[in-house]
Amino acid sequence: MNAPRRRLHGFVAVLGSCTLLLTACAAGDLRQTPAGAPAAAPAGGAAASSGPAELARFYGQKPVWKACAEVPSFQCATIEVPLDYDRPAGGDITLAAIRQRATGNGATRVGSLQMNPGGPGSSAIAYLLGNADSFSPAVRAAYDLVAVDPRGVGASTLVDCATETTAAAPDPGARRADIGASAAAYAQIAAECRRHAGRLLPHVGTLDAARDMDVVRAVLGDERLHYVGFSYGTYLGATYAELFPTRVGRMVLDGAVDPSLDGYAFTIGQARGYEVAWKSFAADCATRPDCPVGHSVQEADRILNSLVAKANRTPLRQGKDIAVTGDSVLAAVVVALRAPAWEALRAALAQLRAGDTTAVQSLVGADEESDPGDQSYYAVSCLSSTLGTWSTVAQAEAALPEFRRAAPQFGEYYAGTLPMCTQWPVRPDQSAHRITAAGAAPILVVGTLRDPATPYPWAQALAGQLSSGRLLTWDGDGHTAYHRGSTCIESAVDTYLTQGRTPPSGTVCV
Repeated sequence: MNAPRRRLHGFVAVLGSCTLLLTACAAGDLRQTPAGAPAAAPAGGAAASSGPAELARFYGQKPVWKACAEVPSFQCATIEVPLDYDRPAGGDITLAAIRQRATGNGATRVGSLQMNPGGPGSSAIAYLLGNADSFSPAVRAAYDLVAVDPRGVGASTLVDCATETTAAAPDPGARRADIGASAAAYAQIAAECRRHAGRLLPHVGTLDAARDMDVVRAVLGDERLHYVGFSYGTYLGATYAELFPTRVGRMVLDGAVDPSLDGYAFTIGQARGYEVAWKSFAADCATRPDCPVGHSVQEADRILNSLVAKANRTPLRQGKDIAVTGDSVLAAVVVALRAPAWEALRAALAQLRAGDTTAVQSLVGADEESDPGDQSYYAVSCLSSTLGTWSTVAQAEAALPEFRRAAPQFGEYYAGTLPMCTQWPVRPDQSAHRITAAGAAPILVVGTLRDPATPYPWAQALAGQLSSGRLLTWDGDGHTAYHRGSTCIESAVDTYLTQGRTPPSGTVCV
């Protein structure tokens, strides 16, 4: 998952909230599916490769692929899917798609490889345009590389709330006033989304996006879905496998989300994940004579705390009219740990100790430019009991001690996201539960030992839940493993994608 994103001075989290009086908002829901309701299987059963009869016009469509105007090495098309799979005659929405044709043919060609880079809310199209060359010649020979922006995202029919989502969650040291102010800001966002995108909001969740993937599979002419998903994309892929197990082809889930976690456990898990990553950075930094945060992990903790506290007391303004608070400092650390960008983080912390905020602003600004739209992030997350949290302000405050114990550096930072969806106008349609996907072909789950955003235990959990799960481990840092420079990981994943062979059980790449 992308870490909850910041906009200038604030932690823009995966949030919405129910009323500031802390009451439930079921009476205003646009879809009355109770939280925790089981995921419904698609009509017609999972085995029919062409889809159920009422969806025949979607499964049978023939999109027109043309060279993309600005990137002619790719082909562009649009694909129509129903707004509501329960009422497919009630209106359509459009998915934007691109593909780069396979360089091979005949025996080397496998099919199409769909992909999702995470978020939720990240553009798959933008990802493929920027990363097509990262795929090996063997994979590019075997597959048409295909990216489809999920419903509600990017160039597809978009969740547009006609509002700038610049709300800020609490700074470290959160108190009632901070959380209350954040809840008010997120409530305003939720109200604007309901006003401007209310018809779409109930239909942009992971369940519907997974059903879209099956339509795309059929439209591309594939009997089975071949897929690479990163971060949130693993949750989307696992959901597809649950809905359509017999249609799973070769599926790679890298940086796995554990679908059995509820939103609270998910959030505290991320706080712990960043704590592990910070300790890894600090231990490495301590071996360097010019380390800006001392020469032990304990000293690094103290110095980071002092930098955050100082910026909170007296926000710095430098270079731009942006208040660099302790919140901003932690935002920069989160971005750098996720990348990972340890050299940049050392430089930013060294400059900050000297009173220069330029590098901190640069890190946060880079994250702002690359992150998906917040409105899509909220809209997708709040439809899932795993991704969205619905705590009241009082419950979030009560959780602070547990978060501080679990993650002394990042616990308060993440506790501020607990009132995530309390005022979001649509209740979850996907419960937190184990996904087994019985009957699916072998699924390769990739986990990184010190992944901050999707901690390694989540990869272990998902691989163990899936009846055909196979775990591949990278002894590394940063978020996700594939295309991160490990020859061992590249070889194992590429062999699976091109030949269908999973690595031996217990494989750990260093």
